[in-house]
Amino acid sequence: MSGVRNLESLILTRHGESVGNVAHQVAREALGDPTERVDIPERDADVPLSERGRLQAAALGRRLAALPPDERPTAVVASPYLRALDTATIALTALAHPPRLEIDERFRDRETGVLHGLTAHGVRVRYPEEDERRARLGKYYYRPPGGESWADVLLRLRSAYNDLDLDHPGERVLVVAHDVVVVLTRHIAERLSEAEAMEVERTPVGNCSFTRWVRRGGLLRPAEYNDTAHLSEPAESAAP
Repeated sequence: MSGVRNLESLILTRHGESVGNVAHQVAREALGDPTERVDIPERDADVPLSERGRLQAAALGRRLAALPPDERPTAVVASPYLRALDTATIALTALAHPPRLEIDERFRDRETGVLHGLTAHGVRVRYPEEDERRARLGKYYYRPPGGESWADVLLRLRSAYNDLDLDHPGERVLVVAHDVVVVLTRHIAERLSEAEAMEVERTPVGNCSFTRWVRRGGLLRPAEYNDTAHLSEPAESAAP
């Protein structure tokens, strides 16, 4: 994996389902009455997990605890956003000797600036020029006013992984973050092109999914991607 030469393994997960995820899903399903803005009172950094999201985080913890001792994470780094921090905290309770939880703001979600909270319909109605510019530039390079492009996020992730590599040589690191972080980490790891990365992004990253690279032959190589098998356990399927 480019930029990560000393880690023994790297595990990534997206946070559990948040109340924001639920609100956006409801907006997408409002076909008869298209919604322009999703009403979420909290700032993005403070959006909490839903009850289902907390159950997903517990299931992730069981997945981690079920790993052989020499495969369990020895270091954990999370986005500072509440939904990621709570996911990490809940999951780590399943480990007998959990590592200390570290926070790195470079693993935060992509900032969408003036488009924050708007649905695709809302962007077309309120910012038609931005909708046109996004279509012309493409998702990878489009930067909304006051926000970030995918390429911007990629730059901070490369920096974060370089530091992780220096700070945790020979360790097994778990990163708890957001879907854009998972996709762009694969972009870095597999040296994907813009088109290849955007093709990966077409498949949604599951909440509390399990993605891992492990060291083989001196290099970190992909082992699992976007695996959600652990979420089909009885405790998870009982969620509302």
